[in-house]
Amino acid sequence: MAKRNKQGFASMDEEQQREIASKGGRAAHQRGTAHEWDEEEASEAGRKGGEAVSRDREHMSEIGRKGGRAAHQRGTAHEWDEEEASEAGRKGGRAAHQRGTAHEWDEEEAAEAGRKGGRASHRNDDDEEEDDRGSRGRSNGRRGFAAMDPEKRREIARKGGRASHRND
Repeated sequence: MAKRNKQGFASMDEEQQREIASKGGRAAHQRGTAHEWDEEEASEAGRKGGEAVSRDREHMSEIGRKGGRAAHQRGTAHEWDEEEASEAGRKGGRAAHQRGTAHEWDEEEAAEAGRKGGRASHRNDDDEEEDDRGSRGRSNGRRGFAAMDPEKRREIARKGGRASHRND
């Protein structure tokens, strides 16, 4: 079967199509002939749209990052304790392994992560120097991994999860 070239409306770029469709929708509403969605139809359309969007993992990750940053700026972000962060790391590792995206640690990376974790867990409360956790220091009373910047904790937890599933 020969492939057909797009003609007419189908050959237009998306922006032109959107503009024409928008005009058609406005005209239908003015004439009173536009489709009126009931609650069930609208719900089904929203569900289908949400499913389609959520398949794009990169897009969903970006949405999550933006929400997290906004919550931190407002001061409403969840502050993870050590146990919660550890469990999140385990879950992230399992998920990465199941997807086949688990990080493979080389010796140097593993040693550096160990050094950073050791330094963070052995600081004394009087230590004022800036470190990998940012300027927050230990003002929240947390130590080690739990006291680190949340973005850094997520990065380390991801790598830890990946490494823990390397040989499964």
